[in-house]
Amino acid sequence: MDLTYIGHATLLLQLGEATFLTDPNFDDALGRFAIGERLRRVAPPGIALAALPRLDGVLVTHAHLDHLSLASLAAIPREVPVVAPPSVARWLVGRGFAQVRALAPGGTVELAGVAVHAEAATHVGSRYGVDRWRAETNMYLLESGAGSVFFAGDTGLTADTHTLADRVCHAAGRPLDVALLPIGHAPWWKLRSFRAGHLTYADALDLFERLRARWMVPYHWGTFNHLSAGAHDAIDRLRALLPTHARREQVRILEPGERWTVN
Repeated sequence: MDLTYIGHATLLLQLGEATFLTDPNFDDALGRFAIGERLRRVAPPGIALAALPRLDGVLVTHAHLDHLSLASLAAIPREVPVVAPPSVARWLVGRGFAQVRALAPGGTVELAGVAVHAEAATHVGSRYGVDRWRAETNMYLLESGAGSVFFAGDTGLTADTHTLADRVCHAAGRPLDVALLPIGHAPWWKLRSFRAGHLTYADALDLFERLRARWMVPYHWGTFNHLSAGAHDAIDRLRALLPTHARREQVRILEPGERWTVN
């Protein structure tokens, strides 16, 4: 199994002969409202959109601008199946993306010999705040003979966030190989509301333990500046915390464009 960090929540996952792309966003900025350096991309995609290999599937967790660029999705060949939460899938099909398939929490679809399992995330994924009808957010777990990988999308940490790995992997006596987990940082005045739907760098380490994964790869950093946090705030704090963490050797930080073969 090979993993490449492209940027933010966009990763290339290669499980044997099957290749998947997560939450595609290759944009220069988050939407049309980037002012100065705010919301702008600070590093180019680790793989250019035009240089992507042949894909067997695209995983969309929710409709937020940073996780779903319509321009990026439109540039991917239309024969590539796209999996998304039901409300997001209906919206995308209505916009002409006929290749999108709905996958509800608790459901499974097989693509190119890989089982893609879905569970609900703790995150309000509506695109603009007034469109709660498409607020559904998925987490995914991919599993094949080449390995297993959990992709959290965006989620807050709850007592149930890890149960997808329990249901799919641990109940069958198999380990979860890799946990792909978002990391974030928020100022003190925003921290409580932020954690209701996101993982801080410390929360991600906590979820890593609960998932009982062999490896953790952090994402959601080094790509976009946000209004209340810089692109590298979370990763800088994670790097400072890791030396005292018991499983620091199993946390693999990938730079944009870096490819890693999981052993």
